[in-house]
Amino acid sequence: MNIGEKFVINNTEYIYRGYNSCGQLAPTLCSQLLTPKTVSDNFVVLSFIKLNKKDSFHNSNLEQNEKYGIDSIFKNICKIEEPSFVNYYINALKNVNIASKKRVLNLGVNSGDEFEVIKQISLNCNDTQFVGVDFCQSAINMAKKTFPQSNFNFFVEDINNIDKLKLGRFDLIISIGTLQSSTLNFKTFFMSLVQDYLEDKGAIILGFPNCRWIDTQMIYGAKAPNYNYSELSILFNDVIFCKKYLQQKKYRVTITGKDYIFLTATSIKKEAK
Repeated sequence: MNIGEKFVINNTEYIYRGYNSCGQLAPTLCSQLLTPKTVSDNFVVLSFIKLNKKDSFHNSNLEQNEKYGIDSIFKNICKIEEPSFVNYYINALKNVNIASKKRVLNLGVNSGDEFEVIKQISLNCNDTQFVGVDFCQSAINMAKKTFPQSNFNFFVEDINNIDKLKLGRFDLIISIGTLQSSTLNFKTFFMSLVQDYLEDKGAIILGFPNCRWIDTQMIYGAKAPNYNYSELSILFNDVIFCKKYLQQKKYRVTITGKDYIFLTATSIKKEAK
């Protein structure tokens, strides 16, 4: 049966709408939709299984610097296997013309998933210097094994202390789900990042999580402290602050995404005569 096709059961007309809405219902219920089972020509059974809310890196008891390490629950998560993440991230990379970038910095790189996507879509990776910074030693060790090429460099450091690394400037800065850490002074750090590490005609991609990871499943909607439901005020406040600041610096800013909100900024500064 095709989507939108009409059918009749017991003299009542229905429209077949497929499973899409059921798939969206599952994370709303903090559940996972199992494979539907056909019971007759007109009926299927839809089953949902509850996710284990305790199985989340958000609740991890590991030491802070290994909360996102290779032995953590976080390692069971793979953002680049999530269409909702990859689609918007690739669009952001195309927006900044990733093929033209020569120095790329990723803050909160973990084991390098975002670099892997760039390798898959860009033909000029060998001409680009990639630098990743993360405070998790085991994640950086894995990143070094995954990207042994000489144009990939990884550093173990708290990004609060990034100045120690003397990295210079970059024509693209990426940070996905890192700058909102409670250990950072978000606005101050973001402004210093643009002023001190971004090339004059550079670009930036920021990913703001609008999701939680429960039982390795991506559940839509960021959960703010002291709320038992998704509340987006902090998320919107951070996104709009970055947008206004970058626009003042002569950047064109776009905001896209769903489970991750992607802020992409490209310079519109005129060349000096």
